[in-house]
Amino acid sequence: MSGEPVLTFYIFAFFIAAILACGSYCILVTRNMIRAIIGLELLIKAVTFLLIYAGYITGQMALAQSFVITMIVIEVVVVAIAGGVSLRVFRHNNDLDVRKLKKLRG
Repeated sequence: MSGEPVLTFYIFAFFIAAILACGSYCILVTRNMIRAIIGLELLIKAVTFLLIYAGYITGQMALAQSFVITMIVIEVVVVAIAGGVSLRVFRHNNDLDVRKLKKLRG
């Protein structure tokens, strides 16, 4: 019975690391703003899963749930603002390439 929590930890750790790797890859490699926002979403979801699992392991699910709800609220605000900025950039440049953002002036 003692091997089951360790195996569960390794399974969750593998999936969390895979989601973190995918999110980091999306942010670092892509030049498209929408893909970067999706990468940011993946990173936030991986941290959310990590908080939930840490709360489960430590027995403090109420604290983990409060952190997760706070993260979800912050995530919605960040995505709404990033979506609005990317929409405005697309209307200005007709492209979502982040390299063309250097042309923008105040």
